[in-house]
Amino acid sequence: MSTYIVGRNPVIECLQSGTQGIERIHITEGNRHARIRQIVAMAERVGIPIKYCARRELDQLEPSLPHQGVIAVVRSAHYSDLSSILSNIQRSEGNALLVVLDGIQDPRNFGAILRTAEAANADAVIIPKDRAVGITAAVHKASAGASAHIPIVRVTNLARTLDTLKDAGIWIAGAAGDASSLYTDVDFNVPLCLVLGSEGSGIRRLVKQKCDYLVYLPMLGKMASLNVSVAAGILLYEVLRQRHTK
Repeated sequence: MSTYIVGRNPVIECLQSGTQGIERIHITEGNRHARIRQIVAMAERVGIPIKYCARRELDQLEPSLPHQGVIAVVRSAHYSDLSSILSNIQRSEGNALLVVLDGIQDPRNFGAILRTAEAANADAVIIPKDRAVGITAAVHKASAGASAHIPIVRVTNLARTLDTLKDAGIWIAGAAGDASSLYTDVDFNVPLCLVLGSEGSGIRRLVKQKCDYLVYLPMLGKMASLNVSVAAGILLYEVLRQRHTK
């Protein structure tokens, strides 16, 4: 089954990563944009077929997203293997940084988190197979191409996966509104996995119980919580702040 990567920057990032298995690229006829010319040159260099077509064909191919005149058709979404990620972490000299997303369903939130996690140099993002968004065209678009660069692991059971991470020496920190520890008061300068819950109900009970500690972000206004992608950004950059300081 094929999926799509939509838009100029996501397609360029995909071509640069060389990991997405592009089958062909659809481009609107007569499109002379500089980024389109760059895509054509990159695709021709590695032998990826290009199909020039009317704009309405691209509109029909992916009607829900602005394609900017280019759509890449790729093989079914590629997910990384957790054991390989852990092996890479063990070989590296720095502290691990993983992100677990428990039931994120909005592709825009997922894409935004992928973009921030990649910018923060996280080792991988882990998601469940069920009741959560996977790698889709909307996720590729929202991540601005970051989905082509950061490993994404999809697992059957998040609770068991957290046990596996603990066995590998990784500490588990969950974000929860009812936590007792302020996020800046916890030591993140350790091999770490951040756990964030779904947009509506947060981290599920069993997953929450697997966390070594829970942290909260202060809410001083009238809103009860932050958007999950915003919360992820704050936590990830607090990790970087602590590690850089120390």
